[in-house]
Amino acid sequence: MPELSVGDLGTARLEPEDRERLHGHGGALLWFTGLSGAGKSTIANLVDHALHQRGRHSVLLDGDVVRTGLCGDLGFSPHDRAENVRRIGEVGRLFAQTGVIAIVAVIAPYAQDRDAARARMREDRFIEIFVDAPLQVCEERDPKGLYAKARAGVIKDFTGIDAPYETPTRPELHLDSSGGVGAQALAEQVLAYLRQHGFA
Repeated sequence: MPELSVGDLGTARLEPEDRERLHGHGGALLWFTGLSGAGKSTIANLVDHALHQRGRHSVLLDGDVVRTGLCGDLGFSPHDRAENVRRIGEVGRLFAQTGVIAIVAVIAPYAQDRDAARARMREDRFIEIFVDAPLQVCEERDPKGLYAKARAGVIKDFTGIDAPYETPTRPELHLDSSGGVGAQALAEQVLAYLRQHGFA
């Protein structure tokens, strides 16, 4: 993009490519999905730190954190879950358009909602990462005590208990987090993919 004078700035439009040149890398949306307790946030956080250490511009949008602010008005009905995912997807897309690697960690239980987020992105810039651990393993971990509350009926419409989780059928990455491989090694798999595709 040629250098502009102040008088020209009102009519010029910055394109994603202009912002990517400034960052030195392309923007992307990394979408970590899986059951509660599968390890999405842990792995996503490790990836975020590793990208930062490599001088990449990234931002982590954790589903639990977003629920307290941007999506604080939403419940857990199918409609509200879809709106939650839509909002997070839109924020992630806006970051990606500015050349930032947006890292989303959210259950996003319905395939159509994840597909809708993908459809808003350039195909090569949306990376679905399925963090896969069986329900039994997630319940045994239960780091927040949510499964116990769901089993006791204290929490209703909890994914995996009395609300469905639709397993991704064609994720870009499928991480088995059931216990055989640690979170750091799984994060390395993500980073290897990003390096292979020019993001890291």
